[in-house]
Amino acid sequence: MKKASILVVDDDQDLLTAVRILLRPKVQQVIVEPNPENILRTLERNAIDIVLLDMNFKSVINTGNEGLFWLGKIKNQYPHIKVVMITAYGAVDLAVRSLKQGASDFIVKPWQNEHLLQTLETVFEETKQTKGRDKIISPAHRQDNDLIGRSAIMEDLQYKIDKVAPTEANILILGENGTGKDLIAQALHRRSLRAKQAYIKVDVGALTETLFESELFGYKKGAFTDAREDRQGRFEAANRGTLFLDEIGNISLQQQAKLLSVLQNRQVVPLGSYQPVPVDIRLLSATNVPLKALADESRFRKDLIYRINTVEIQVPPLRERGEDIVLLANYFLDFYSRKYHKNMEGFERDAVQKLRTYHFPGNVRELQYSIERAVIMGEQQSIRDNDILFSPIEQAIQESSKLSEPTYANQSLEEMERHAIQSAIERYNGNISKAARELGLTRAALYRRMEKYNI
Repeated sequence: MKKASILVVDDDQDLLTAVRILLRPKVQQVIVEPNPENILRTLERNAIDIVLLDMNFKSVINTGNEGLFWLGKIKNQYPHIKVVMITAYGAVDLAVRSLKQGASDFIVKPWQNEHLLQTLETVFEETKQTKGRDKIISPAHRQDNDLIGRSAIMEDLQYKIDKVAPTEANILILGENGTGKDLIAQALHRRSLRAKQAYIKVDVGALTETLFESELFGYKKGAFTDAREDRQGRFEAANRGTLFLDEIGNISLQQQAKLLSVLQNRQVVPLGSYQPVPVDIRLLSATNVPLKALADESRFRKDLIYRINTVEIQVPPLRERGEDIVLLANYFLDFYSRKYHKNMEGFERDAVQKLRTYHFPGNVRELQYSIERAVIMGEQQSIRDNDILFSPIEQAIQESSKLSEPTYANQSLEEMERHAIQSAIERYNGNISKAARELGLTRAALYRRMEKYNI
């Protein structure tokens, strides 16, 4: 059971202490909780394999109703989690009822420690066989409890996704860097009528003029020097499924014209061919460029905006998501604790306060990297205030913008962008990769801007 994570729920503090002492050397993580009202919140924040659940709370009558109620709640929201019921001697009939309602086993108190350990080990073996819990799932590839968040703004976002996902509408996803636009696109696909078909993502902002057509539309053998065989483009690969074009706000006007032609005609012509190929795709697009900036026709074609923007979805920045910050922090803590084989159980109060008061210019991505760094460097069982170091790059940007604010008063947006690019390149002594990361751009996108501004 070295990889098991167990939640013990009982209002008897002595029992909780005893079980924690017994299990701590045997399992990866043991969490104790005296209040059943906190069960679902704890399950949301931690990857739990087994819940050891008492059947009675603050009651001298062994009705078992509370235990059965919480068993139902757990199995309804987390059907993969195994539940072992704790029952008093003489109330075995209640435990049998719990088995019929989804519990994996029960144990009668007072118990023998060996019997408890054997029961948990047997249940954990079932967990591994049915779910493969020892496989780590990356935060970027969570399945359909896919979007973490309980804030009002995220509930509104979830509602909008549920409304538009089953339709065929083209959707434009807007939001700052690091807010999770890719996850929104994945959620839209998974909840759509095309969920069983292909989901193809293309970072179009990173494609050069020469690669744009060959990557999206494909090519025939001999179409150009290195075209040694026919190759299907991304549009054809996504046929009958979903095509997600990321960083669409960064493509050139020439590329926009080619993309518009395909969307209007619903067919592609591979390079080296004159034969159009019909395609049936649901289009999702994303950009960190504000919609007002896209409305500038010198930057983006208005007719293309209409094509890609049947519905727009605005992803909120992390600073507007309130308690979701702590919720996400706990999720990343659990993931990286497992990944780096560390037994970290939560955040101390000063660390939570630090998370709540920080403005997160890098959004969820910055929070993720900060928690990963804290797990790697932390030396205690919980994360402390000084374990959390926010991105020095993001802080430098903020400080730089404050220092430079007066000089921007009479500058255009292009002058401001040129200044920011030059500053970043100078700060990293010409290292384009680091400068691009600081600016929230791909290397290709930064090179295009450097060429644009003759830097």
